[in-house]
Amino acid sequence: MAPTPTGRLVRAADRTELVIKRTFPAPISDVWSSITESDRTERWYGPWKTSDGDKPDAGSSISVQMLFEEGQPWCDARIVRCEPPSRLDLVLLTSEDESTAWRISLTLGEEAGFTTLALAHHIVPGVDVGDVGAGWEYYLDMLVSAREGSPQPKFEDYYPAQREHFSSQEIAED
Repeated sequence: MAPTPTGRLVRAADRTELVIKRTFPAPISDVWSSITESDRTERWYGPWKTSDGDKPDAGSSISVQMLFEEGQPWCDARIVRCEPPSRLDLVLLTSEDESTAWRISLTLGEEAGFTTLALAHHIVPGVDVGDVGAGWEYYLDMLVSAREGSPQPKFEDYYPAQREHFSSQEIAED
Protein backbone atom coordinates (compact mmCIF):
# COMPACT_ATOMS: atom_id res chain seq x y z
CA MET A 1 0.00 0.00 0.00
CA ALA A 2 1.32 3.43 -0.94
CA PRO A 3 1.99 5.99 1.81
CA THR A 4 -0.60 8.76 2.01
CA PRO A 5 0.71 11.98 0.43
CA THR A 6 0.67 15.03 2.68
CA GLY A 7 1.94 17.80 0.38
CA ARG A 8 -0.20 20.61 -0.90
CA LEU A 9 0.11 23.43 -3.41
CA VAL A 10 0.00 26.87 -1.83
CA ARG A 11 -0.01 30.34 -3.35
CA ALA A 12 2.62 32.35 -1.48
CA ALA A 13 3.24 35.97 -2.45
CA ASP A 14 4.13 35.91 -6.18
CA ARG A 15 4.61 32.18 -6.65
CA THR A 16 3.16 28.73 -6.17
CA GLU A 17 4.86 26.39 -3.72
CA LEU A 18 4.61 22.69 -3.07
CA VAL A 19 4.74 22.42 0.74
CA ILE A 20 5.39 19.15 2.58
CA LYS A 21 5.92 18.89 6.35
CA ARG A 22 7.29 16.33 8.78
CA THR A 23 7.41 16.53 12.57
CA PHE A 24 10.16 14.96 14.68
CA PRO A 25 10.33 14.29 18.43
CA ALA A 26 13.71 16.03 18.62
CA PRO A 27 15.29 19.41 19.29
CA ILE A 28 15.56 21.80 16.37
CA SER A 29 19.39 21.68 16.46
CA ASP A 30 19.37 17.91 15.90
CA VAL A 31 16.96 18.10 12.96
CA TRP A 32 19.02 21.00 11.55
CA SER A 33 22.09 18.73 11.64
CA SER A 34 20.14 16.07 9.72
CA ILE A 35 19.66 18.48 6.82
CA THR A 36 22.99 20.32 6.89
CA GLU A 37 25.75 17.88 7.87
CA SER A 38 27.07 15.76 4.99
CA ASP A 39 27.47 12.56 7.00
CA ARG A 40 23.82 12.86 8.07
CA THR A 41 22.34 13.93 4.72
CA GLU A 42 24.11 10.90 3.22
CA ARG A 43 21.74 8.67 5.20
CA TRP A 44 18.59 9.92 3.46
CA TYR A 45 19.49 12.01 0.39
CA GLY A 46 23.20 12.03 -0.30
CA PRO A 47 26.48 13.57 0.81
CA TRP A 48 27.57 17.03 -0.26
CA LYS A 49 30.88 18.80 -0.65
CA THR A 50 32.13 22.30 -1.33
CA SER A 51 34.73 23.16 -3.93
CA ASP A 52 36.92 24.91 -1.37
CA GLY A 53 36.44 22.60 1.63
CA ASP A 54 34.89 25.27 3.85
CA LYS A 55 31.69 24.78 5.74
CA PRO A 56 28.95 26.05 3.43
CA ASP A 57 27.02 29.20 4.22
CA ALA A 58 24.85 31.66 2.31
CA GLY A 59 26.44 32.19 -1.10
CA SER A 60 28.33 28.89 -1.04
CA SER A 61 28.27 26.53 -3.99
CA ILE A 62 28.05 22.84 -3.18
CA SER A 63 27.73 19.54 -5.01
CA VAL A 64 25.26 16.97 -3.73
CA GLN A 65 25.40 13.31 -4.67
CA MET A 66 21.92 11.90 -5.11
CA LEU A 67 22.51 8.41 -3.71
CA PHE A 68 18.98 7.19 -4.28
CA GLU A 69 18.72 8.23 -7.95
CA GLU A 70 19.75 6.07 -10.89
CA GLY A 71 23.49 6.39 -11.45
CA GLN A 72 23.92 8.34 -8.19
CA PRO A 73 24.60 11.63 -10.01
CA TRP A 74 26.14 14.74 -8.49
CA CYS A 75 23.98 17.90 -8.63
CA ASP A 76 25.33 21.42 -8.23
CA ALA A 77 23.56 23.68 -5.77
CA ARG A 78 23.91 27.12 -4.28
CA ILE A 79 22.98 28.08 -0.74
CA VAL A 80 20.94 31.27 -0.98
CA ARG A 81 20.02 31.69 2.67
CA CYS A 82 21.35 29.95 5.79
CA GLU A 83 19.98 30.91 9.20
CA PRO A 84 20.84 28.10 11.64
CA PRO A 85 18.87 26.35 12.96
CA SER A 86 15.68 27.56 11.31
CA ARG A 87 16.05 28.33 7.60
CA LEU A 88 17.95 26.96 4.61
CA ASP A 89 17.21 28.08 1.05
CA LEU A 90 18.86 26.28 -1.87
CA VAL A 91 18.93 26.48 -5.63
CA LEU A 92 19.41 23.01 -7.13
CA LEU A 93 20.75 23.23 -10.66
CA THR A 94 19.00 20.39 -12.47
CA SER A 95 20.54 21.44 -15.78
CA GLU A 96 22.86 24.12 -17.12
CA ASP A 97 19.85 26.39 -17.64
CA GLU A 98 19.35 28.22 -14.32
CA SER A 99 15.78 29.17 -15.30
CA THR A 100 14.83 25.53 -14.69
CA ALA A 101 16.66 25.35 -11.33
CA TRP A 102 14.74 24.06 -8.35
CA ARG A 103 14.35 26.60 -5.57
CA ILE A 104 13.88 24.87 -2.24
CA SER A 105 13.26 26.35 1.21
CA LEU A 106 13.60 24.30 4.38
CA THR A 107 12.08 25.95 7.44
CA LEU A 108 12.26 24.48 10.94
CA GLY A 109 10.37 25.38 14.10
CA GLU A 110 10.37 23.80 17.55
CA GLU A 111 7.55 23.60 20.04
CA ALA A 112 7.27 21.49 23.20
CA GLY A 113 10.19 19.24 22.23
CA PHE A 114 8.96 18.60 18.67
CA THR A 115 10.51 20.08 15.54
CA THR A 116 8.52 20.62 12.37
CA LEU A 117 10.36 20.73 9.06
CA ALA A 118 8.52 22.38 6.17
CA LEU A 119 9.96 21.86 2.70
CA ALA A 120 8.73 24.35 0.10
CA HIS A 121 9.57 23.73 -3.57
CA HIS A 122 8.94 26.91 -5.57
CA ILE A 123 7.09 25.74 -8.67
CA VAL A 124 8.15 27.25 -12.00
CA PRO A 125 6.56 26.66 -15.40
CA GLY A 126 7.48 23.28 -16.82
CA VAL A 127 7.83 21.52 -13.46
CA ASP A 128 5.65 18.42 -13.26
CA VAL A 129 4.18 18.68 -9.76
CA GLY A 130 3.00 15.05 -9.95
CA ASP A 131 6.58 13.84 -10.29
CA VAL A 132 8.15 16.36 -7.90
CA GLY A 133 5.60 15.88 -5.12
CA ALA A 134 5.98 12.13 -4.97
CA GLY A 135 9.77 12.53 -4.95
CA TRP A 136 9.81 14.95 -2.01
CA GLU A 137 7.35 12.80 -0.06
CA TYR A 138 9.75 9.90 -0.59
CA TYR A 139 12.85 11.85 0.44
CA LEU A 140 11.24 13.30 3.56
CA ASP A 141 10.13 9.80 4.57
CA MET A 142 13.73 8.70 3.93
CA LEU A 143 14.75 11.39 6.44
CA VAL A 144 12.23 10.03 8.94
CA SER A 145 13.50 6.46 8.51
CA ALA A 146 17.15 7.58 8.76
CA ARG A 147 16.45 9.40 12.01
CA GLU A 148 14.42 6.51 13.45
CA GLY A 149 16.71 3.76 12.21
CA SER A 150 13.72 2.10 10.55
CA PRO A 151 13.71 0.42 7.10
CA GLN A 152 13.96 2.84 4.19
CA PRO A 153 10.88 3.27 2.02
CA LYS A 154 10.86 2.22 -1.62
CA PHE A 155 10.33 4.87 -4.29
CA GLU A 156 8.01 2.50 -6.15
CA ASP A 157 5.54 2.92 -3.26
CA TYR A 158 5.36 6.66 -3.97
CA TYR A 159 5.51 6.91 -7.72
CA PRO A 160 3.33 6.67 -9.71
CA ALA A 161 0.80 6.06 -6.88
CA GLN A 162 0.97 9.66 -5.59
CA ARG A 163 1.18 11.34 -8.97
CA GLU A 164 -2.56 12.02 -9.25
CA HIS A 165 -2.73 13.54 -5.75
CA PHE A 166 -0.28 16.26 -6.75
CA SER A 167 -1.28 16.70 -10.40
CA SER A 168 -4.95 17.31 -9.60
CA GLN A 169 -4.58 19.71 -6.67
CA GLU A 170 -6.15 23.10 -6.52
CA ILE A 171 -3.83 25.83 -5.28
CA ALA A 172 -4.70 26.94 -1.74
CA GLU A 173 -4.15 30.45 -0.44
CA ASP A 174 -1.43 30.67 2.21
